[in-house]
Amino acid sequence: MPDSPCCICGQPSTKTIRHRAFCEKHYATATRERPLAWRSLAAQIGGLVVFVAVIYGLQWIIQPIFTPTTLFFTGVALSLVPAFIWLSFFYQQDRVEPEPKGYVLGVFVLGGLLAAAVGAPLVNQVFRLSEWIYADPLTAILGNILIVGFTQEFLKYAAVRYTVYGLPEFDEATDGIIYATAAGLGYATVLNIQFIIASQGVDIGAGVFRIVVTALAQASFAGVVGYFLGRAKFEDEPVWWMPLGLSLAALGSGVFNWLRGQVTQGGGVTVSGSVATPWIALVLAVVVAVGITALVTWLIRRSIQLTLAEA
Repeated sequence: MPDSPCCICGQPSTKTIRHRAFCEKHYATATRERPLAWRSLAAQIGGLVVFVAVIYGLQWIIQPIFTPTTLFFTGVALSLVPAFIWLSFFYQQDRVEPEPKGYVLGVFVLGGLLAAAVGAPLVNQVFRLSEWIYADPLTAILGNILIVGFTQEFLKYAAVRYTVYGLPEFDEATDGIIYATAAGLGYATVLNIQFIIASQGVDIGAGVFRIVVTALAQASFAGVVGYFLGRAKFEDEPVWWMPLGLSLAALGSGVFNWLRGQVTQGGGVTVSGSVATPWIALVLAVVVAVGITALVTWLIRRSIQLTLAEA
């Protein structure tokens, strides 16, 4: 029987997972496959695609006329929808497998605050990315990975690691994905609102594509960070484990941002709605989100199966 206390609650331990000690209760939760995260992410992807189709269709059918003020506030309201879609599906699943709602909302808000207070000023004012990022393809790729990617993914990591990570309620590997996704959606919400403010409103039909693509990308790569956080808490991983996870998430995020710029040909979304091929960017974001969700799901299941086999 292990001599160390349980790494979750500090009670006497009876089991170990790769040198991490657990009591009976938290060993059971650490080795339980929990579909909550996957269902919420899958529902979010489907919900956002439906959201785009509905808004785009309504604009085409009704052809509403907005004033600059109503267009601005409508754009801000639409920026909040991706987070509400995920949270609604999450809470529906949460009735069966409860997770502290205040913690999830708190991490969501913190992700947004970090984006507004640290992420955006660092990228836009300190590094002045827009002044040199389009110099050539290599510069664009490296800038998106090393500056945008690492900044965003580290701040999502920080929103979880230095808040809920050490709490007893973080007692399952998939909790890392749930909390990191919440941070990513908070980050995406602020990015979308800042874009609408800077553009002084956006065409609703075209703007909804950018809003959804940003939300899908931020949530997906946050899921990668969350997977590495979950493994780090419940297994005795080497010192390079989290830097590897952050690097992979930053790499994916940076390459995705560059590809999105390529498929949209740099077409900015303005009041007139001038954006090139927004559907291609949406398809790219959906493919990336589905692929990352499937990969992380498989990795978590494989880790649990190996742990149980060793036990």
